Amino acid sequence: MPHIHEKIDFTATAFIVYKNTVLLRVHDKYKTWLGVGGHIELDENPNQAVIREVKEEVGLNIELSHTEEQIKTAEYTTLIPPDFMNIHKVSDAHQHMDMIYLVESTSNDVIPEGGDQSDDWKWFTKEELDDPKYEIRPIVVFYAKKALEKYS
Repeated sequence: MPHIHEKIDFTATAFIVYKNTVLLRVHDKYKTWLGVGGHIELDENPNQAVIREVKEEVGLNIELSHTEEQIKTAEYTTLIPPDFMNIHKVSDAHQHMDMIYLVESTSNDVIPEGGDQSDDWKWFTKEELDDPKYEIRPIVVFYAKKALEKYS
């Protein structure tokens, strides 16, 4: 999806755990290992965006969970907060504010729905995250390990 705003776009990313492994995919544009996610569309909230992005990119169904009671009324819906947030530079003139969700999947059957998405994905063990042959960015290793810790 193209940029929605000139300066800062909001994005949502999932680090998905299945049986002591975490899913990473090679980003189509940046050619580096990342969690699964993308831009938050103008008509959706971050919770909806991360669920949609995971379904589109890798074909998995995820549920967001939180220990606090969630409230929904006619006027308000309590959103499940991300586990982490960051803001990072995409170019000299553009940034992404990313909401990071650590989630669990009941399946490891990756079946991307979008024909334009990368087929380069892998379920990583904790040990593989540190293997230099994969050249995974330190921030991605950090989030991936936090996801594995959360669901171990």
